[in-house]
Amino acid sequence: MKNLARILIGIVLFLIVLGAIVIFSARGYSFFISHIGKVIFSTAAFILFAVIPYKHYKNISKYMLVGIILALVYTLFSPAVKGASRWMNLGFMSFQPSEFAKIFLLIHLAVLIEKKGDSIKDFNSGLKYMLLWIGVVCLLIFVQPNVSTTIIVASTSFVLLYVAGARVLHLGGIVGSIAVLGGIGAMAFPHSRGRILSFINSITEGGSINLQVLQSKIALGSGGLFGLGIGKSRQSDLFLPEPHNDFVFSVVGEELGFFGALAILFAYMAIFFVGLLIAKKAKDDFGQLLAFGISFTIVMSAFIHVAVGLGLLPTTGITLPFISFGGTSIIIFSISLGILINIALISDKFREMKRARA
Repeated sequence: MKNLARILIGIVLFLIVLGAIVIFSARGYSFFISHIGKVIFSTAAFILFAVIPYKHYKNISKYMLVGIILALVYTLFSPAVKGASRWMNLGFMSFQPSEFAKIFLLIHLAVLIEKKGDSIKDFNSGLKYMLLWIGVVCLLIFVQPNVSTTIIVASTSFVLLYVAGARVLHLGGIVGSIAVLGGIGAMAFPHSRGRILSFINSITEGGSINLQVLQSKIALGSGGLFGLGIGKSRQSDLFLPEPHNDFVFSVVGEELGFFGALAILFAYMAIFFVGLLIAKKAKDDFGQLLAFGISFTIVMSAFIHVAVGLGLLPTTGITLPFISFGGTSIIIFSISLGILINIALISDKFREMKRARA
């Protein structure tokens, strides 16, 4: 497991270094310095959570989740930024509670699933309690509005329930109902309605979803097989909106080409598969579920970001893990990675103790 931890850290370091280089290329020195400051803070958070035994979260998971739910409620009354109330301002710093909700909900669901055991297969005695937490968190994120993060949180939660043994019939009916209600709700918000209709029109009438996606495709296409070279992106200078954040993958594709972009995708798949191996070898159900949930969240976020850049999904504000410029995002992914590494290291110690007793 120590080898798996080293592989995981090596892959993430590669992505972080690449992200810093691309951000410098896309937005210059000031953004680069700001990003490096966030990377340093994220590294400290990673080290801290890598040494805290993950079993300690069992006793405080409910309080963590209730705290972040209160923070989500607070954001509903905070000033809107770009049409959405997602930020909580503490004076000395601002952060998005929805990003913390991703990991806090995963932790509490893993606790509940381990505690309920096989009763998760029964709706009344097991599943409904978990659905209540999922519903509250997703609803509060959805009305910010933040449809894309809601989809990630809901998808990860339901996949975790499925892996834990919940009945497909129960989950299918609930997911179908949520999809219908969520679609109706998304059409109620002007910004999400515009993105959905633009995406539908791009399918029925051809063409690009919007100017952002058009410029993203131009960036990816102009990179060719081997790219224009680091620092030689043309689209990020004037044409591509948010080249350091929402469309950073497009800059990667332009500068590193098809093979460079493909290498990034393989890196995320490697994170997922290493995470699965850590989950499989974890010493308890809580560790297994938590490791799987973290790995799935990272790879799902990455592929949604990429799909948006390719015009395969409506435009969203999902960052590319460990690469995009974004304080809350990179901090939460670093914390999640730290927890995943801790699961691997503790599982190693547990097996060593068993061998010593044998």
